Amino acid sequence: MPQQKDIVKIAIQMPGAYPQLIQLDQKKPLSAVLKEVCDGWNLPGPENYAIQYADGVQTYITESNRLDIKNGCILRLTKAPGRCAEDLFKGIQSSDSGVRCDSLKELASVSTDVTFAQEFISRDGHLLLVKIVEDSNESNVIMTHTLISFMELMDHGIVSWENLSSVFIKKIAGFVNAKSTDASIQQVSLDILESMVLSSHSLFLQVKQEVTMERLIAHIQVTNQAIQTKAMALLMALLQTAADSERQEMFAFMNKNNLRQYIHKNILHCSGSVQDEMAHYLYVLQSVTLNHLEPRMRTPLDCYSQEQRDILHNLRQAAFETESENSLSHERRRSLCAKEFKKLGFSNNSNPGQDLLRTPPGLLALDTMSYFAMRYPDAYSRFVLENSSREDKHECPFARSSIELTLILCEILRIGESPSETGSDYHPIFFSQDRLLEELFCICIQLLNKTWKEMRATQEDFDKVMQVVREQITRTLSSKPTSLEFFKSKVNALNYSEILKLRQTERLHQEETLAPPVLELKERLKPELLELIRQQRLNRLCQGTMFRKITQRRRQDKLWYCRLSPNHKMLHYGDVEEDTDNPPIETLQMKIPVADIKGLLTGKDCPHMKENKGKQNKEVLDLAFSITYDVEESSLDFIAPSRTDFCLWTDGLNVLLGRDMSSESMRSELEILLSMEIKLRLLDLENVPIPESAPIVPKPPSNYNFCYDFSHTEQ
Repeated sequence: MPQQKDIVKIAIQMPGAYPQLIQLDQKKPLSAVLKEVCDGWNLPGPENYAIQYADGVQTYITESNRLDIKNGCILRLTKAPGRCAEDLFKGIQSSDSGVRCDSLKELASVSTDVTFAQEFISRDGHLLLVKIVEDSNESNVIMTHTLISFMELMDHGIVSWENLSSVFIKKIAGFVNAKSTDASIQQVSLDILESMVLSSHSLFLQVKQEVTMERLIAHIQVTNQAIQTKAMALLMALLQTAADSERQEMFAFMNKNNLRQYIHKNILHCSGSVQDEMAHYLYVLQSVTLNHLEPRMRTPLDCYSQEQRDILHNLRQAAFETESENSLSHERRRSLCAKEFKKLGFSNNSNPGQDLLRTPPGLLALDTMSYFAMRYPDAYSRFVLENSSREDKHECPFARSSIELTLILCEILRIGESPSETGSDYHPIFFSQDRLLEELFCICIQLLNKTWKEMRATQEDFDKVMQVVREQITRTLSSKPTSLEFFKSKVNALNYSEILKLRQTERLHQEETLAPPVLELKERLKPELLELIRQQRLNRLCQGTMFRKITQRRRQDKLWYCRLSPNHKMLHYGDVEEDTDNPPIETLQMKIPVADIKGLLTGKDCPHMKENKGKQNKEVLDLAFSITYDVEESSLDFIAPSRTDFCLWTDGLNVLLGRDMSSESMRSELEILLSMEIKLRLLDLENVPIPESAPIVPKPPSNYNFCYDFSHTEQ
């Protein structure tokens, strides 16, 4: 006798027959279940049939995924995946072009299922698709279906990309390079090339050789947003896979054609998910471009390098006009150099290279100082001479400040961090400037000197000044300046007194030191306001949220939607199309009873984060959460679209589980509500009466002669 938890009540459909309502025993083999279903409709040969979901993504039911079936699911009887694969394999080889086209169209649809894909590939069906592409004798419609089918099959990772022939790669690249190719073919071809590039360096080299940068840029500059997006994806894949020398060559070509500026300008004309996708590629482009500075950042100064020692001495000589050093004795020259390096702000004035052994910022600090001295010699000399003439205790050390400032800029710009799979937070200023780090340094080192004077700082205040400068830079960049001039004017307007005012304002908002009666009132109000937040969270879960599935091949693939039922008893979810907006709950074919939910996991504890251990950065971890439910080792895994959605969902799920909400969003909202409510309650203390009901609206005046008549034109 099977246990109750092993029984699932489902309906199975078949065209032209009444549905069967059955109690599926999860302990019984699927072959036995299929035999019973076929017997119910008097169908011979149950081995020729399979069951799959009737709605949404029509996945085949197998022994490995059968535990996902929930009470109330609607399934349908269909051809077995092996039989379906055999029929399509024959149809593709038909002499009738109509049959070939229909077979390939159906193949493009069913290839998303891994069970079918395994059957089709086991018959070498993918090689048949490769031959169709290599021969290139079919119509554009058939070729499009062929390429889509091939892409879907390869996406399962059953066959290695490296098994593809050079003829096939040349054909795909030819579709991209051709100026008159069908747009649908070019779109899928760009997709295929992106996957090739990401799969191995050898394929990267072949694709880079076959696809010219000129054609790739031409695709980015077309009006077709789908082509633009796919071309950007391929460009980002090429940049991320390229070796340093290859990447520098590509950057040079992009700069020559003002591609960065064009891409940033173009995103303003995109909309919806295309804009989100393009924003991600801008973020990746910024990250990959800035990361070419990482080797310098990780490399300490080599005291035996004559070139690096010459740069240090050039810094000294650019700041101080000295008599000819050749006429000085060795000891006199050493003494003079030590004195001047001390004025420059080096801690180890006898051997200044020691200051640059710290990594990061390593040699990058030497690069930024040298750039400032050569690009803005007047500003450089003014900074050094002004501080070397001050009293020792108030001088701002240029070298020490430069090293620390370079490190701060590296951290703010995230130099050395791999781009996130979902990141989209880029700096518009990057797309107007080829040497962003160096130019920002030149502005910020002068800002640092200005802030130092405003704070009347001494050497003991160094860390405090650097904290203020970091805050000035961070606050200004958060306003998304689009040019260096805009950044410079905003950051200089944010002086030390303004920073103090902002800190004071923020402190007042977070103030917790209240009088005992007010604290008591606060505690009395808290349960009521927490209940208000709880209801808001549940309502938000009932509205639902659209999530993106993350795959290893590319950042975003399919969309799915999840929402809570109005009675708070079921979580409904399912795959949806990109243009779907707030799908009805009936269309979400999968569901989990809230009573079956056992736990909520976040961050690195989530199963989908453990699977990709070492590949996820902090940004993705901060958005990841999972719910575990009754079925053994089962979980529903999420990556929230934003931190706000993460807080709303984790709070709402905690409410459903009878636990306390713990997100920073909840704490912030609770403080705001408490502050507002306490202020309203304290109005009584100021003799301000609060009416029990709304005041009566007075009668309108007898005339409106007191109003100015704008209908008369003034003479």
